[in-house]
Amino acid sequence: MAKLSCDFRFLLIPAALVFIYIQMRLFATQSEYADRIAEALDAEHHCTSQIRLLIDQISMQQEQIVALEEGKKRKEQECAQLKALVQDLEKKGLQRIIDKAQVPVAAVVIMACNRADYLERTIASILKYQSSVASKYPLFVSQQDGSDPNVRSKALSYNQLTYMQHLDFDPVHTERPGELIAYYKIARHYKWALDELFYKHNFDRVIILEDDMEIAPDFFDYFEAAAALLEKDKSIMAVSSWNDNGQKQFVHDPYALYRSDFFPGLGWMLTISTWNELSPKWPKAYWDDWLRLKENHKGRQFLHPEVCRTYNFGEHGSSMGQFFQQYLEPIKMNDVKVDWKSQDLSYLMEDKYIKYFADMVKKAKPVPGTDAVLMASNIKGDVRIHYKDQSDFERIAHQFGVFKEWKDGVPRTAYKGVVVFRYQPPRRVFLVGPDSLRQLGIENA
Repeated sequence: MAKLSCDFRFLLIPAALVFIYIQMRLFATQSEYADRIAEALDAEHHCTSQIRLLIDQISMQQEQIVALEEGKKRKEQECAQLKALVQDLEKKGLQRIIDKAQVPVAAVVIMACNRADYLERTIASILKYQSSVASKYPLFVSQQDGSDPNVRSKALSYNQLTYMQHLDFDPVHTERPGELIAYYKIARHYKWALDELFYKHNFDRVIILEDDMEIAPDFFDYFEAAAALLEKDKSIMAVSSWNDNGQKQFVHDPYALYRSDFFPGLGWMLTISTWNELSPKWPKAYWDDWLRLKENHKGRQFLHPEVCRTYNFGEHGSSMGQFFQQYLEPIKMNDVKVDWKSQDLSYLMEDKYIKYFADMVKKAKPVPGTDAVLMASNIKGDVRIHYKDQSDFERIAHQFGVFKEWKDGVPRTAYKGVVVFRYQPPRRVFLVGPDSLRQLGIENA
């Protein structure tokens, strides 16, 4: 019996060791699970924090969306109110300045943006000669964007004109990197203003001026005479008051008018029939160069005077004063009151003009292009100088100081490739292209 009890005691030691081992494993397992549970709780806490942060962000975004929608609604309401105000001003202005018994020759619109001082000078120049013919030439100011309050208040301070405001909030997407947005804005403004005047106010003709221009004493008589030509001769696309080579040293005769294949711009008139063609395809930018493309003028010409009927004083503008000192500042604006009603302008009709112009070119004495200025100086009467191509033209034009620029194969002011200007007036110089004589029907000259 004593021996059996001893054996049991020996068995208790391994049992105790096994028990201790089991307890230690249980403790280790519990610790491991506790760590995992702690990690899970930490992860759950972190996840909960992230969810709360996300909820807060969503809430803030929802508040911002609501604020933006409210702002958009307020903007739309303001725009609607502003449009209603402008329409009311236009209506009152038209009722005030248009004589119902007088059919207008043309509406006159000043395209303005953000130069209130320039606009004031332009309006003063126009009113000086427009007041006596106001019923024939209703005056408008169209403001681009309407973002400059000084321009708006300046325009509204005149009872003699109607104010229009182009509200353009659409973003501009330029087609090429580095382009100025201004040229896109200007093109939009021109289309909107001309659509308004032709389609809303039903004018047959519109004269377009810019807010940095003065006009000559016979400006309106000139356009009234030209309006009759526009109606009779559909080969005339528009009439301009500007000559690109109208600098003091290159002009002489205030009565002289020319046809040109190059659109001059800077104070010009077009008809509703021409606008019906142009409006649907009006370009996004660079509208004046677009009009100079052959695919758009389609062989039609533009009338312009030898001596300008407008003067551009705008050194500061979207073109950054390009060419101002060399080409714009020296322009001579006509100061002679020409009685255009008494002038026979039938020679400008297409069938007569080509012969009229060809006769002048044919009578001019040909001189070689080498040292053209010296050769022209030593010959009395008109001269003609032949150029071979664009680079040759640019070389000769540079010698005289006239415009060298071409567009779509046409030099500025050219008719059938011929550029005419005065040199040591009254002598005329004709720069004649390689195909000009054939186009003019001149043989053996």
